[in-house]
Amino acid sequence: MNYSKQIILLLLLFVFSTQLSIAQSSGYDKLGMDAMMKRDFKGAVGQLEKADTKNPNNPIVLKMLGYSYFQCGDFENSIATYSRLIALKPSDNSAYYYRGKARLNVANDPKESLNQIRESFYISAIKDFTKGIEINGEEDTQLLQNRALAYKDYGIYKSYKIKKSTEKAAVVALFNNSIADFQKVLVVQPLRKDIISLIDYVKAQISSLK
Repeated sequence: MNYSKQIILLLLLFVFSTQLSIAQSSGYDKLGMDAMMKRDFKGAVGQLEKADTKNPNNPIVLKMLGYSYFQCGDFENSIATYSRLIALKPSDNSAYYYRGKARLNVANDPKESLNQIRESFYISAIKDFTKGIEINGEEDTQLLQNRALAYKDYGIYKSYKIKKSTEKAAVVALFNNSIADFQKVLVVQPLRKDIISLIDYVKAQISSLK
C-alpha cells in the first residue's frame, strides 16, 4: 500500500471512530472497524453486514460497508451500499466519489452480463464525480482527476463505435472534457507529471480520429 492510500485510510478510520463514539453501536460495527484497521476488508464486510442487518440505514455503517466492499473489489455491492447512503445523506461527497469510482471500474472491466450496459456505467460515474465536485468545489483534485479519467475512458469506449461524423464529434467532446478537467488539476497541482502525460495521451487520441 502506498503512502497516500495509507493516509486516506487512516483519515477515514479516524472519521469512522469519531462518529461511532457518538452513535449507538451494535458491536458488529466496532468489530468491522477493527478489521478495517487491519486492512482485513473481507472480515470487515462480514461484521458490517451483520451490523447493517441489526441496525438498517445507519449512515456510519453504510459508509464503512461501502468502502469495504470497494476494497474487496465487490463493486456492485459497493455501488448499492453507497446508493443507500446517498439516499440518507445526499450531501456526502465521499459517497459520490467512491460510487463513481466503483461504477467506472465496472465500466472498464465489465462482467459479460453487464457488457450491454457499459455506457450507462460511464455516464453514471461522470454524474457522480460531477455531483461530488458541486458539493466539494473544484479545488478537489481527486474528484476532478477521476472525472477526467472517466471522460477519457468513455471517449475511448465510444471511439470504437464511430460510424458517422456526429459520433466522432461526441467522442472529441468527451476527450476535450477530459483535458479540461486534467488542466484544472494542474492549476492546483502544477508539478503533476502524470497529469501532463495523461493530457498528451488524450490529445493523441483526438489526433488519431482525424
